[in-house]
Amino acid sequence: MHKISIVLPTYNEKDNIVDLIRAIQKSFNNAVEIIVVDDDSPDKTWEVVGKISDENVKVLRRLNQKCLTTAISDGIAISKGEVVGWMDCDFSMPPEVLPKLARSLDEYDIAVGSRYITGGKDARDTPVGIIGSILINYFAKYLLDSSITDYTTGFVVAKKKVLEDIGLKGDYGEYCIYLLYKALKKGYKIKELPYHCIPRKFGESKTAPTLSKYLQRGIKYIKTILWLKFQKV
Repeated sequence: MHKISIVLPTYNEKDNIVDLIRAIQKSFNNAVEIIVVDDDSPDKTWEVVGKISDENVKVLRRLNQKCLTTAISDGIAISKGEVVGWMDCDFSMPPEVLPKLARSLDEYDIAVGSRYITGGKDARDTPVGIIGSILINYFAKYLLDSSITDYTTGFVVAKKKVLEDIGLKGDYGEYCIYLLYKALKKGYKIKELPYHCIPRKFGESKTAPTLSKYLQRGIKYIKTILWLKFQKV
C-alpha cells in the first residue's frame, strides 16, 4: 500500500478527536501519518491533540481562519504521503473504510465514500441535511456527470499528485463538487465505495446547525454546480 497521510480538519472536536486518531491508526496498523488542522477551537482541540502528538501525529493550529477548504489544503501541503485522505471528525464516517479507499488507488486516482451507491446509507439524525444532500446531488448528477453518486461526500482518499494538479476551490463542502468534476474532466479515474453516514458521536454539526445556515451553504453548492456547468474547467 502507498504511504498514507490522513488530514483531519477540526473545530471544537475535543471529545471526538483522540478516539478518532486511535481508530484510524488501528485501521492502518499504525502505518499512517495523521495531520490535525485545527482552526483555533475554543474547546482547545489543538491542545488535546498536542498532548498525544509524535512523529506520526501532528497538529497545525491556525489562527484567525475558519475555512474547511483551506484547512484541508494546508494539511495536504505539509503531508508526507503519496496518498492523502480526509474525513469528518465526528465519527459520522467509519475509519475502517479508509484502508479500502486507499487500496482502490492501485487502479484509480481518487476514491470516495458514497452514501448513495448500493450498500451506502445516509443515516444522520438531521432530516433537513439528508433531504438537502439528496437534492444537491441529484442536481449535480443532472447538470454535471451522472457517473458520480455522491458529489458532497467529503470522505476522500486520493493520490497527492492529483490533488496538487487540481487543487481545492470553495469555502465549505462545495470544494468536493469542484474536485470530483474537475478530476473527471481531466481524465482521472474515480472509484466510489459505499459507507453508512451516521449521527455524530459528540458535539454540534458544522454543516447545518440551523435551517438558515443550511440554506446558505446549499446556495453556494448550487452556484458551484452552475459555474462548473457553464465554465471551462
